[in-house]
Amino acid sequence: MSRKGNSMDNGMMENFFGILKTEMFYDQEDKYKNIDELILAIDDYINYYNYDRIKEKLKGLSPVNYRLQSSN
Repeated sequence: MSRKGNSMDNGMMENFFGILKTEMFYDQEDKYKNIDELILAIDDYINYYNYDRIKEKLKGLSPVNYRLQSSN
């Protein structure tokens, strides 16, 4: 696989982690008392990101609902 192919594959994940850090970590570092609280917060955010977050590009659906609708 070429380097260009790898960067394209990584683009979606890099975008996700950039959003995650911007929305729940930067300037909020003191919000988490320990690593367990941070892990729980990340788990909650990933659940929100996949199941509850509405995306205009996905016809106003969450990513999971869009995939489910597309597979039917």
